[in-house]
Amino acid sequence: MFNGGMATTSTEIELPDVEPAAFLSLLKFLYSDEVHIGPETVMTTLYTAKKYAVPALEAHCVEFLKKNLRADNAFMLLTQARLFDEPQLASLCLENIDKNTGDALAAEGFTDIDLDTLVAVLERDTLGVREVHLFGAAVRWAEAEAHRQQLQPTPENKRRVLGKALSLIRFPLMTIEEFAAGPAQSAILTDREVVSLFLHFTVNPKPRVEFIDRPRCCLRGKECSITRFGQVESRWGYSGTSDRIRFSVSRRIFIVGFGLYGSIHGPTDYQVNIQIIHTDSNTVLGQNDTGFSCDGSANTFRVMFKEPVEVLPNVNYTACATLKGPDSHYGTKGMRKVTHESSGSGTKTCFTFCYAAGNNNGTSVEDGQIPEVIFYTGEQRKNYVLVSIKEHRINKRQHWCDLVNSH
Repeated sequence: MFNGGMATTSTEIELPDVEPAAFLSLLKFLYSDEVHIGPETVMTTLYTAKKYAVPALEAHCVEFLKKNLRADNAFMLLTQARLFDEPQLASLCLENIDKNTGDALAAEGFTDIDLDTLVAVLERDTLGVREVHLFGAAVRWAEAEAHRQQLQPTPENKRRVLGKALSLIRFPLMTIEEFAAGPAQSAILTDREVVSLFLHFTVNPKPRVEFIDRPRCCLRGKECSITRFGQVESRWGYSGTSDRIRFSVSRRIFIVGFGLYGSIHGPTDYQVNIQIIHTDSNTVLGQNDTGFSCDGSANTFRVMFKEPVEVLPNVNYTACATLKGPDSHYGTKGMRKVTHESSGSGTKTCFTFCYAAGNNNGTSVEDGQIPEVIFYTGEQRKNYVLVSIKEHRINKRQHWCDLVNSH
């Protein structure tokens, strides 16, 4: 601006995109190393520091934002972090949203985010909120976006502005009551989508739907599983009675599903209800009415809960599976204790299995159904989550450098 062949000839330099307070903070930092930033000026100072390539001041701004990150400003800061190409700050914002999803969605700044940020959040498997609340938040965002685009907030326009984001709402994870009371009456979904989802909720085998049915797990880390049998045999019959096994664990975990045996007669569809019950109080902590398809092999087939079920150490629980279908394989040479060791941390989780008295369809510690438990330990990842960053940059200095280099 001041020197070289492209220097300005004007006696006055105008900076229309820089706030006076932010420019003053930059000058004070350059001449005295003093940092003057606050909640009202931090974003404009970060912009100015990036524009004039002052990385030390950038770092101070980012550190200030990290220290002041809360659920009620996480979405606003996430948008800015993506815009300013700050992946570490963006990662912290996403982790905060995972832990405080409900509060973050309720914050005023949520409806101000752009579509790319909304998509990046809805794609995550680690959000800690029920899907019906995500749908409600997405509708609120769509109303605000329609207003920004000067559109009437009709169901058609809401669907249009949501775009890809609508397909990321996991409608199959809702209960039929939640779906019927909200999304089914919103007119945002097409009639065909509503019918296919109602069929998904009510019939078996379940038809394919266009929406993701993979459970979100408000946890980080690697999915784990244990197998309690040493051998597979045939045959195991079903007459409407639940297969049950009692168990306890040595540490807090989150169970997300079971592995179940399938038919000995070739490819078959099963209807199944799975449950985890707090044994002492007989309280159902989690359940799912669903189905699965097997290929006739002796493998186990995944049947998942709609939400993770928290299991506490040294407490008795009962795992239940009520299957409707032909005779299946079953497990033998069962183990009373099974220990899982995490490959990364070496953390051990010990399962202890016990006989569940009463109607259990014959399942016991030694043999029967429910051979596999699928769970998360809740351990935190130490690496940062990769965040997609917008291609366009605020840093106009880079643009000027490109122009200079081109000449």
